[in-house]
Amino acid sequence: MMLLLNKHWMQLILHNRDEFYYRPTEPLGWWAGDIILGGRDELGGGTWLGSTRDGRVAFLTNFREVESLPEPKTRGDLPLRFLQSKKSPQEFAEQIVEEAHVYNGFNLVCVDICSSTMVYVFNRPKPGYFSVTPGIHVLTNAALDAPWPKVINS
Repeated sequence: MMLLLNKHWMQLILHNRDEFYYRPTEPLGWWAGDIILGGRDELGGGTWLGSTRDGRVAFLTNFREVESLPEPKTRGDLPLRFLQSKKSPQEFAEQIVEEAHVYNGFNLVCVDICSSTMVYVFNRPKPGYFSVTPGIHVLTNAALDAPWPKVINS
């Protein structure tokens, strides 16, 4: 999903929205007063991938699991909240880990390009986070860099 290339391309993100096809979305565009660039989930109001003019990027995948919470908070709010926040990726991750139990399974990556900081936040099997090192990484519906079938077969 992510490739750190060279001094001209600090980050390249390849992301597809791996969601139910019937779930309506708005295409890539500027929103929130021209501050956030991203697609929008019309049902939940959040996003799965967004960035800001000041170098913040966040993206989300769902963690595949058999059972769901009866009334979870929408995961699409997580990237949106980071993009609207002034917290560092690590500070934001610490906050999300504390409230991660109210969401169905998720993987979230928060990036601050200006400080060259990238943090991976997750809540399955239990909540946690860690800094992401430069390099090639893949994030699917399992953990970061997990040998998921769609990764192995590509």
